[in-house]
Amino acid sequence: MMSEQHPDHPDFDRRRVLAAAAGTAVAVLAGPSFAQSFPTHPIRMVVPFPAGGPTDIVARPIAAMLSEALGQQVIVDNRGGAGGSIGADIVAKAPPDGYTILMGTVGTHAINPSLYRKLPYDPVEDFTALGLVASAPVAIVVHPSAPYKSVAELIAAAKREPGSINFGSAGNGTPGHLTGEMFAKAAGVEFKHVPYKGSAPALNDLLGAQIPLMFDPVQSVLQHVRAGKLRALAVSSRQRSPVLEQTASVSEAGLKDFEATAWWALFAPAGLPAEIRTKLSNEIKRIVASDAYGKHLIELGVEPAVAAKQSFAEFQKAELEKWGRAVRESGVSLG
Repeated sequence: MMSEQHPDHPDFDRRRVLAAAAGTAVAVLAGPSFAQSFPTHPIRMVVPFPAGGPTDIVARPIAAMLSEALGQQVIVDNRGGAGGSIGADIVAKAPPDGYTILMGTVGTHAINPSLYRKLPYDPVEDFTALGLVASAPVAIVVHPSAPYKSVAELIAAAKREPGSINFGSAGNGTPGHLTGEMFAKAAGVEFKHVPYKGSAPALNDLLGAQIPLMFDPVQSVLQHVRAGKLRALAVSSRQRSPVLEQTASVSEAGLKDFEATAWWALFAPAGLPAEIRTKLSNEIKRIVASDAYGKHLIELGVEPAVAAKQSFAEFQKAELEKWGRAVRESGVSLG
């Protein structure tokens, strides 16, 4: 029987190199087959906000449809806290094997980098983007007793008495708050921001006429607008919302090219193999384009993502700049 080659033998290094090369070749050859067999066990979709909220509402139908498409269960794992940063960080530090993905948001990937002084992840470098899945404009809503019946009347009133009109939002640094700040900047007016701990308490005060004005995503205020308990002055998307077709966009109402929409996108950790990325991205794109997904979201006031003309990297860069500017102008900074 041959004995094991001693490390000092002249052939030892050559054999070690050949063995390493053979291992690399096996890994390369196995790559495509691994991607073809992916997934072989359940996938975890981290939702960085509590169950029942807007992000959870977007995530669950995608998880169900992705489960069916991939033949493996996609399990929603709600990990709320720190404006979505806790859940996002979990995925950023997960193995890049396709079995842990994130339902990211405009907050986790465009707002938080400027809002939080110390963010535990990099919103670009630490992730592999799999695709946009949904968007929702912010609605400008007032109590029916408020004297302003249009965006023009609201701006005129704010110019007459700078800082006298309070507006509520779901909290500091939320899309509603920052859209309010961007609107004020674009209109050349001043409002007084009243932050709440979530949409529900802010809406309660608006419904009770404790505050006259609120900026909040459409899906949160839709039922109250439909019931006539609130009046929608405008939506922050470039086009009108399909669930509020009689309500003008801010751009239509006079602030040309104004746009500030909440959005959701799926991400995996950085370093995801190209074959797995392609497989996941293609299935996500197919689901987002399906009638079933669109019907489910639109009933809730959320819209499937519209294919962007630019790449996701370009889209995210523009969003980071836009929302970062709004954060700086608002003066809000969180630990």
